[in-house]
Amino acid sequence: MKKLVTLVLSGAMAFSLAGCGSSKKTSNANATKTNSDTSTLFINLASEPDKLDPALNTTVDGAALAVNSFVGLLTYGKDGKLKPALAKAMPTVSEDGKTYTVELKESKWSDGTELTAKDFVYSWNRAVNPKTASDYSYLFDVVARAANSTDANPVLDVTAEGDYKLVIKLNAPTPYFDQLLAFPVFMPVPQTAVEKANPNGDKPGAWAQEAGFVSNGAYKLTKWKHNESMTYEKNDNYYDAKNVSIKKLNFMLSADDTATYAAYKSGDLDFIDSVPNDELKNVLKSKELKTVDQLGTYYIGFNVNSDLFSGMTPEQATSFRKGVSDLIDRKYIVDTVGQTGQVPAGAFVPKGMHDGNGKVYKSNYFDATKTGSSNIEQAKKDFKAAGLEVKNGKDKSSFKVTKNGQAITIPYMINTNTGHQKVAECIQQDLAVAGIKVNIDTEEWNVFIQDRKDGKFTVAREGWVADYDDPINMLEIFSTKSGNNDVQLGKGNSTAAPNWKHYDELINKIYSSTDNAERAKLLHEAEKELMATYAAVPIYFYNDIYMQNLTLLEFTQQYSVTSTSCMLRKQNKF
Repeated sequence: MKKLVTLVLSGAMAFSLAGCGSSKKTSNANATKTNSDTSTLFINLASEPDKLDPALNTTVDGAALAVNSFVGLLTYGKDGKLKPALAKAMPTVSEDGKTYTVELKESKWSDGTELTAKDFVYSWNRAVNPKTASDYSYLFDVVARAANSTDANPVLDVTAEGDYKLVIKLNAPTPYFDQLLAFPVFMPVPQTAVEKANPNGDKPGAWAQEAGFVSNGAYKLTKWKHNESMTYEKNDNYYDAKNVSIKKLNFMLSADDTATYAAYKSGDLDFIDSVPNDELKNVLKSKELKTVDQLGTYYIGFNVNSDLFSGMTPEQATSFRKGVSDLIDRKYIVDTVGQTGQVPAGAFVPKGMHDGNGKVYKSNYFDATKTGSSNIEQAKKDFKAAGLEVKNGKDKSSFKVTKNGQAITIPYMINTNTGHQKVAECIQQDLAVAGIKVNIDTEEWNVFIQDRKDGKFTVAREGWVADYDDPINMLEIFSTKSGNNDVQLGKGNSTAAPNWKHYDELINKIYSSTDNAERAKLLHEAEKELMATYAAVPIYFYNDIYMQNLTLLEFTQQYSVTSTSCMLRKQNKF
């Protein structure tokens, strides 16, 4: 949602932060002073959040805040495994795997009103309603529709039997459904507060745009100085409030990793999830630097409807994008920019994912460790196949590509971050070999997110880390109706864009498949079709780094400071 794993210091899970990192040798990169207030944590995750409504949020900085304010049926424990939250026990599943029954604990909203199974029925149906415009509504496609459901007013086959029993009907057995029950879009929202703030339904997130909104998580947002700071305080009505040790969370809102690192060094922050790229080499041996394994992919997204491809056939546009991919030196990016063990990516689905059939999913489409310079001859062939003019340079290390006799310029959009800037500069240098100019356009975080969503870009840096451990989560984001389909596959009327009907059909087949072996084959087929477009060009598989004050580490080893666990994946940040 979105560097990718973020440890969010939530009171819900009794999970010491010490469990998520790897120890390093001490260096002078540590904080020079420490926070003596053991009842408050000072944290930076990102800049001003776009949305805090769990049905509307699409970034993991937002999700990290959401899991402090809200909690669903399940959550993650200190061992990284799912466990009951508002559910009394793990769901009971029917023999055919299509009916889930959940008994709920008695709990309350932060305003003291009762939270019941009906709140889940309302919240989930709200999330799939087109008026809500939830980018994550497709996650509910595995849930069956009720008899009275229509396209304009979809109704899920989810019913409340009394106040504390929820019955969920699925279209087909779904191996990852338990994981969805812990994901933010499946968390409840308070109907009365939502509808009071926006009776007409034209601004669905209005109810959660200022401090004081009703929630049900470990903390409630009490102060919000927009673009500056947020203060979360312990929610005494939280179902597990007795195990929330930290009383207050103070978030610094900034995307300037130089400023946040300085604040960390001075002791004004206990935790940061970003380090300026130029400082990485200095902090690699610090005990305060933690590296976390992840399931995610950093990639380049091409808007398939861009004017960059005007006059091209879909096949020619694909060849152009492949030529660009050929020239990118992934190993150099990993070694000189990433620096923390990222793996060059030759596929979109990251290594280590499970396929839902009891096996590890494996795929590879090209040698990602092969340097860009060694792919020059192949790049020339691809650019020629795209209908472009290719002229050799004075030596084999360069050539020039033109379109109708004109030099090619590619605008490359990033958000403010020193790591993204460095990656962009590497790509800029790689494409200069072909005489292609790359202009790096930097946008503020929320503008960047919206422009990608709206297709207002030509090429953009992208990242996706899995919301749950199944390849479908990496692939469903590119379905036509997905709100996370930034590259616009299946959208728009460009004659250069690939026909996306078959891909959508594949995703639907995966959703409805009852044969796990066949489902695994369909997953590979869908990834192959995605990779063949070169609209999403993988660069490397993620890991994540964060810095945590040593005093905080010692404190969390003694007390039950909790987090969303290493399973919370952060997308769209680095």
